[in-house]
Amino acid sequence: MDNLTHLLTGLMLSRAGLNRLTARAGVLTIIAANAPDADVISAIGGTPAYLDWHRGPTHSLLLLPVTAAVVTLVVGAFRRPAGWRWLNAWFAACIAVLSHLLLDWTNIYGIRFLSPWSQQWFRLDCVNVVDPIIWAILLLAVFWPWLAKLVSSEIGAARASHGSGIARFALIALFAYDFTRWTLHGRAVETMSAYLYDNRTPVRILAMPDTLNPFLWRGLIDLRDAWQVHTIHVLKPYDPAGGRTFYMATQSPEIASARRSRAFQAIERFSQTLHWRQLPTAEPGGAEVVATDVRFANPGEMRFAAQAIVDRSGKVLESGFQFTPKGELPKPR
Repeated sequence: MDNLTHLLTGLMLSRAGLNRLTARAGVLTIIAANAPDADVISAIGGTPAYLDWHRGPTHSLLLLPVTAAVVTLVVGAFRRPAGWRWLNAWFAACIAVLSHLLLDWTNIYGIRFLSPWSQQWFRLDCVNVVDPIIWAILLLAVFWPWLAKLVSSEIGAARASHGSGIARFALIALFAYDFTRWTLHGRAVETMSAYLYDNRTPVRILAMPDTLNPFLWRGLIDLRDAWQVHTIHVLKPYDPAGGRTFYMATQSPEIASARRSRAFQAIERFSQTLHWRQLPTAEPGGAEVVATDVRFANPGEMRFAAQAIVDRSGKVLESGFQFTPKGELPKPR
């Protein structure tokens, strides 16, 4: 998930009861809930390095206690207040780090729970990396104590809520929302699985969430030599013939050359949902090779794609990876 979601979740965990374990729990849980994303520093080495390291070791269940310990040491190293308890602080940090891992598990980017011992990706595909509904749930809980205090002062109430109740409610609502999304995801996949596509049984069927509508999904049908992209609304009739088909280029010497470049090796380690395309270039005998992760974009959109220019001799003249076309803002996936 995005860092605003992690920050607000860490704050809610503190208000919901972790602040009773130790002093400075709010700062501790907010930092710990974002700590796994310290791996973004890998972007200094370029996009391929970022793809290799992001949501890897710092997002591992196996290294969770270590990540929490580092955060606890950092927060506790500076002018510890009265009431600071090392073991309790570490336990609170563990819960906050775990919240980060579980939230990342729910979205379509995925997470490597067993890194560095295994690079297997795990994901539920039930929400996007950025989800405005989750923001709304958490932001309402953040500002509720202020609103309650304002209302209380107007009506002359004796005291206002400190936010523990609404924080617990927000965390329960967050879980209920993700569970509902997961259930609807399963229904979308089940509906699409009941059909043949081009008179063939699909290799895989995936469903990617809409940004706002929990009932609307982007269906991905893997036919091995092509991807079909469908729109499915779980409350409406589904038309299995209504999708777009994107045929893939067959393996060629040009594609083989592109796959040896750093950008293509990185995207192949990252994704098992690639669409391959090969187009001629202005230079006779040259080719443009593009591998697009269809979870994030349709082929041809140049989002989440590796691109290489290969000359007639099979030499890669240039290659790289881009999240979005140049000059465009990224879509919330």
